[in-house]
Amino acid sequence: MNAVWIDDTPEAGAPSNSLKIERETHKLEKRLCRQVGQAIVDYNMIEEGDKVMVCVSGGKDSYALLDILLKMKARAPIHFDIVAVNLDQKQPGFPEEVLPKYLSELGVAFHIENQDTYSIVKRVIPEGKTTCGLCSRLRRGILYRVADELGATKVALGHHRDDMLQTFFLNMFFGGKLKSMPPKLVSDDGKHIVIRPLAYVAEKDTVRWAQHREFPIIPCTLCGSQENLQRKQVGEMLREWDKKYPGRVENMFTALQNVVPSHLLDGTLHDFQGLKATGVADENGDKAFDTPAFDLLSQAPSALRIVQG
Repeated sequence: MNAVWIDDTPEAGAPSNSLKIERETHKLEKRLCRQVGQAIVDYNMIEEGDKVMVCVSGGKDSYALLDILLKMKARAPIHFDIVAVNLDQKQPGFPEEVLPKYLSELGVAFHIENQDTYSIVKRVIPEGKTTCGLCSRLRRGILYRVADELGATKVALGHHRDDMLQTFFLNMFFGGKLKSMPPKLVSDDGKHIVIRPLAYVAEKDTVRWAQHREFPIIPCTLCGSQENLQRKQVGEMLREWDKKYPGRVENMFTALQNVVPSHLLDGTLHDFQGLKATGVADENGDKAFDTPAFDLLSQAPSALRIVQG
C-alpha cells in the first residue's frame, strides 16, 4: 500500500500534452514525486483523513510543495485534504492579488491571513540586523492559530534537503550544537504536527521545477534583501562543494540519518560514565584506530585519480 506513494507511473488522467514534456523535465517530475512519497512513507507524515495545511509564501519551494502534494493526493493510497494558507505580512509592494488568483485557478481550497508583522519587525529590529528570527516566531504563532481555526491536522512547510543541511552547519558553526531541521515534529505549543515533505528534495530541483511550471514567484523584500545572512553564506558553501565534489552533499545528508551517539561526546545520549566491559563483542565498539572505511580517492579531483590509477 505504501508503494503507491513512491510509484513512478505517471498519474492517471494526465493532460495529453504531458507526453510532449521533454525527457529531462519528465524525469524531474518523477524524481520529485518519488522523493516526496518516500519521505511521507519514511516518517509517516500524512495519514488517513488528515487535513494538511500547506504554507504557501509565494516562493519557489512552497509552490513546489503544494504542486507535488496535489499530484500525490490524486494517487495516494489514503484520503487526505489540502488547504493552502498564505500569511500576508503587509510588506511594502507585496502583490496581494497574485496568490488568490493563482490558487483560485488551481482549484485548491485556500485561506489568506492578513497580519502586519512587517511593521512589528521593522520597529523592533535595528536597521541592518537580521530580521529572520523575530519574523519566523511571529509567523509561526499566527500559522498555528490559523491551523486551529481551519481544523488542520498537519502543517506542511516547504523546507528541502539543502535547508536542513544549512541549518545543521549553522547550528554547528554558530550555535555549538549538532542539530538540524527534523522532517516531522511537534510544534512549539504542543498542539500541531509539522511536516516537511520536501526533506529529500534538492534545492536545484525545486528551482528547475519552478521554472518549468512558471510559478508566479513573489520575492521577500523583508528577508530577501539581507545579502549577508549567515544562511546564505552556508548555502554558497554547500553549492560550491556540490560543484567541486559530486556526491558530498548527498553523503552529508545521509549522515543525518545515520547517527552513532556512542561515538560522539554527548553524555545525555550515551552513558559514558556507566560504561563497563561486558566481554561481549560490540559492532559499534572502539574502532578509533582502524583505517577509515571511506573511499576518499573517489572524491579526489579527476587528475589525482588518474595519477593514482
